[in-house]
Amino acid sequence: MPVRDHCHAPEPTIATTHAPEQLAPPVRPRDTHTTRVARPARTPATVVLAPVALSLALGLWGLRRGGSMWRDEAVTYDMARRSLPDLGATLGHADAVHGLYYLLMHGLFALSGGADPLLVLRLPSLLALTAAAGTVALLGHRLAGPRAGLLSGVVFVLLPPVQRYAQEGRSYALVCALVVWATYLLLRAVRTGTGRAWLAYGAVALAACAVHEFAVLALPAHLSALPRGARATGARVMAGVCVCLAPLVVLSTRQTEQVAWIGGIGAGAILGFAGVAALGLACAGVLRRAGRRDPIAPALSLLVLPPLLLLLFSLVKPLYVDRYVLYAHAGTALLVGAALDRLIRARGRIRAGAFLAAGTAVLVLLPVTLDLRTPHSRTDDVTAIAEAVRDAGRGADGIVYLPSRRRVWSLPDPGPFRPLPDLALSGPPAASHTLYGTELPASDIRARMRAATRIVALRDPAGRPVDRTAQEATKREVLAEDFVECGTRRLRGARITVYARPGGC
Repeated sequence: MPVRDHCHAPEPTIATTHAPEQLAPPVRPRDTHTTRVARPARTPATVVLAPVALSLALGLWGLRRGGSMWRDEAVTYDMARRSLPDLGATLGHADAVHGLYYLLMHGLFALSGGADPLLVLRLPSLLALTAAAGTVALLGHRLAGPRAGLLSGVVFVLLPPVQRYAQEGRSYALVCALVVWATYLLLRAVRTGTGRAWLAYGAVALAACAVHEFAVLALPAHLSALPRGARATGARVMAGVCVCLAPLVVLSTRQTEQVAWIGGIGAGAILGFAGVAALGLACAGVLRRAGRRDPIAPALSLLVLPPLLLLLFSLVKPLYVDRYVLYAHAGTALLVGAALDRLIRARGRIRAGAFLAAGTAVLVLLPVTLDLRTPHSRTDDVTAIAEAVRDAGRGADGIVYLPSRRRVWSLPDPGPFRPLPDLALSGPPAASHTLYGTELPASDIRARMRAATRIVALRDPAGRPVDRTAQEATKREVLAEDFVECGTRRLRGARITVYARPGGC
């Protein structure tokens, strides 16, 4: 298949704008001489090292967030410290979608000894997105040149979602790094056409999906960007990835209660996606006018297709959470970096406007960057909640969680909660092989609460939907009928209320 003229490509294709780096299936020899595929030009070290250094610097800055941890990280921390038999048994009932990540974190905590648990929890994410920044820079270089690669890597590091998940003990940073790496390997597989290159792509893509199965949404983006001659091979490799992933999908579909908290698609999600997509399309327009089309197909497909497919699927079953497709921001960075490169190459007002826009964007992002390193930047603060329970629990006969999944607040540091009997608990989380423990029947919860004279209730903020199970309804009924509210302390993402018998406050 001949190499296409990059200025007049008739279809989306993964290719590169530099003649030494053009991508195409290998040319078949026409005679006894062997024709080799040209190797891409070597990437200047600064193209990769600058984004990597910036990512490390930003990631290490405020990595501990004042010693705070939020609820999802608390789950990771708890699951990673369970024994392997307990972890395996739990994954059979809940959160299998994160199973491989929990296993990796279990090994890391086992090796860490007495190291700071917050650093152990978050360093893998920081290192993963640091590697992703370098790989985005490599992709940008292959597709649009060294300066575009450098700018793409820097833009990726500065994106607020990337900064956030570089400092969180969850799987999304690792998934993002693997998807970006798979994208780079796909580009190489198209260029060389060798079975080994396609196998490497499939292996890394499968690893990404195994860490979190929503990485599978990157496969349609990859397929749509392939040149026509490589689509059959790409489709076979991606089908193989899906077949290997099927057992995990079957298991996780039996655990849908884990995502029951996800509501319908809100206006914020739609506007957020529309805004990022509009930015990507604007950058694609700049590249088209400049005659640089090669970055458009792979970057725009990665930016648009995964979140769009998740949004469409959520019309049937609500599942849209932007962090599930964090890797789509690699497409954003590639498009913005390549467009900035073209605008900087221009002269006069266009170049000055590009520098002004870039500087303004950095200044606008500065408050966000500062805020992301504070405890109140997350949904809640488990550490602050534990301290508040220690104060509120003096003289109380027990504690109840409304809803029961808020028992997660007690998992990282059980000390402040230990003096307060859990009035609804039947089996603790690890012993019951569940995330948040099992609860007693509603009648037993009612009896235990009515035997108390003073209760601490840990609740969601006002206005949140309430669970409709018999146990949750019973907790609310007993508190409303037999107790009065003595006082409530409101923290980010939580309310801690002390209830007592009438006249007992």
